[in-house]
Amino acid sequence: MSSNSSTRPVRRRRVFYIPGYDPFHPRRYRELYRSEGAEQAQISGYALSLSPKATGGPFGWHVSAEIEGARVETDMEVLVWSDLVKHSMNSSIVATYWQLLRTAWIYIGSGALWRLMHLRKGPVIAALYPVVTLLLQAGLAALLGAGVASGLGALAGFVAVPEWVLRAMQIIAGAGAAVALLMAFKARDNKLFVYYLMHDYAYSAGQRGAIPAELEARMQTFTAAIRTALEENAVDEVLVVGHSSGAHIGVSVLADLLHAGLPEERPALSFLTLGQVVPMVSFLPRAARLRRDLQEMSEQELIPWYDVTAPGDGCAFALCDPVAVTGVATQAQRWPIVFSAAFTQTLSPARWKALKRRYFRLHFQYLCAFDQPKDYDYFRITAGPLTLGERLRDRGHSRSRLADSVSGYRSVSGR
Repeated sequence: MSSNSSTRPVRRRRVFYIPGYDPFHPRRYRELYRSEGAEQAQISGYALSLSPKATGGPFGWHVSAEIEGARVETDMEVLVWSDLVKHSMNSSIVATYWQLLRTAWIYIGSGALWRLMHLRKGPVIAALYPVVTLLLQAGLAALLGAGVASGLGALAGFVAVPEWVLRAMQIIAGAGAAVALLMAFKARDNKLFVYYLMHDYAYSAGQRGAIPAELEARMQTFTAAIRTALEENAVDEVLVVGHSSGAHIGVSVLADLLHAGLPEERPALSFLTLGQVVPMVSFLPRAARLRRDLQEMSEQELIPWYDVTAPGDGCAFALCDPVAVTGVATQAQRWPIVFSAAFTQTLSPARWKALKRRYFRLHFQYLCAFDQPKDYDYFRITAGPLTLGERLRDRGHSRSRLADSVSGYRSVSGR
């Protein structure tokens, strides 16, 4: 199949899904696809079912669908880096507070934080949330420790002990109470997401925007898996989906693939980014590699790239053109097409009311069912009979797209 085959109907597809900064087993994405796909199929009047995967790779599933009068077989594969995420989150309380100070200094000292504030406020607030909360927790722990120490001091009038013993008891008891409270806060982080978010931002900023060596190595594995699917030429489309932090990983993976050269005879290759947070990295001083990849992916003609966000998602840079706002767009830019999933229109009033304060759940809405779907339907895109480029061929930028150059760092490294 030649590279211009994107107009042919899709009967078989490979989807490579790149998650964001997520420490959980990839089976959660299979179960999400199963439950939400069944709901979307019922709403939209098509058939969709899952079965065990039939291809190689560490984790995935098979989808059989009848959509728009066509039978389509899709193999979904999760490109796993959750083990790297888990390792990066294996930090003590003290180490997490050091991460806080270091990450805050990187964003503030580089000027990136102030520039990010010129974009959407939601992701900046989300970035400040763990910083403020961790400082509040430390303040409460200090107050508790001081209170316990003061209470022991009051016993001096009733118990005859040497002053040095009393001071030691105060220090030990106060410190113990403070540490116990901090440990209690950390133990409940599955509800607060404070440590999780702090580790997320610290990982992205740890090299001041440069890709960590272990992630670079994993991305080479991702590139090889996608290349193998293209060379096998056994499907009609290979679709790469990057969600959240997985969006900028996908940009660099596909840029590397392009640079190495695509097979002459191959399926259509497409790229979909969802809920991207690209500026959190591309605005940092040492992110020249990512900025170069953004520029190259924006100018190339071989891979249709559509970027979907929504103003209702407070964790994403909604409708911010990741290439343009980073300051690396040229006159040759053709991608991505930036448009909104429009949660307030594609979710019923009742569902929107139930979800609009659940910020982390909304960040995953792109992978879920919409009860009033418009031109964005994750399941039609991943399991339907049209390539991404054909399905969204007439889709232009949303009118609210932000394309002003904001980043203070715009250098791109050579290969």
